Formats: sequence, structure tokens, C-alpha cells
Amino acid sequence: MVRKVVTVLLGLCLGGAGLAVWQLGRAEARIDPANPRLVELGRPLYVKHCAQCHGANLEGEADWQTRKPNGELPAPPHDASGHTWHHANEQLFALIKHGVARFAPPGYKTAMPGYVGVLSDSEIRAVLSYIQSTWPQEIRDRRAAMEQN
Repeated sequence: MVRKVVTVLLGLCLGGAGLAVWQLGRAEARIDPANPRLVELGRPLYVKHCAQCHGANLEGEADWQTRKPNGELPAPPHDASGHTWHHANEQLFALIKHGVARFAPPGYKTAMPGYVGVLSDSEIRAVLSYIQSTWPQEIRDRRAAMEQN
């Protein structure tokens, strides 16, 4: 009898742990600027992999809409002053994962690399969660509506 009770309790504990891991995986499987855990995971990843070009404060490079002499556009800001928030999450994720060149017309000049093999999918989502967490609520609300369409 005691063995059955222990077996049942162990099964419940393992099932509960499995559910918690599954729910965490689901939470990390989406971009969520309201999730403090994802935002905190994303902040140091942004600093390490993105800030060199896009700025420590997400401000981008100066004169980011004017091509450099080599034909590349400067890194755009990821704060509310830029155009990042105009793009769907799926598109932003793909641009980070695979780089701009994969989606640009032939001959397009870009310095934006892909991060396949550098950042996991969950880490990319965390970076995007961090970036989006810095945007004003008005922009976040507009994006939420855009993502529903």
C-alpha cells in the first residue's frame, strides 16, 4: 500500500515538473516584452551581440537612413524612433536568425549577419522581448493589434 502511494506521489511530482518545463518552453517559444524573465535573458544578449552596431541604448547608428560610401545602410535604431516596431515578430525573428542578405534582393549591401549557430531560437526571442520592452505602451499596443491580424 505504501509503495502504491509513493508511486502515485512520485508520478504526480514528475508530471507536475514536466508540465512546468512544458509551460516554460511555451513561454520562451514566443516574444513577450511583458515577461520579466525573457526581458532579463534578452538584455545581456542584446549587449553582447547587438549593441555594437545598434547602440547600447538601442539608438542605432547616426544618419541611419543614408547609405554609407560602401552602399550599406547604417544599423537602424531599435528604440521607438526607428522602424523595427513596424515589422511583424516573425519577420524580425527571421532577419536576426538568418541575416538580412537572405531576404534582400541580389546585390543588396548589408552588414547584418545571421545568428544561426550563435543564438538559439529562445535567445533570439529573448532579445526581441528585451527590445520590445523598451517601447512605449502605445507602440506595444499597436504591435499587439498588428500581430493579431
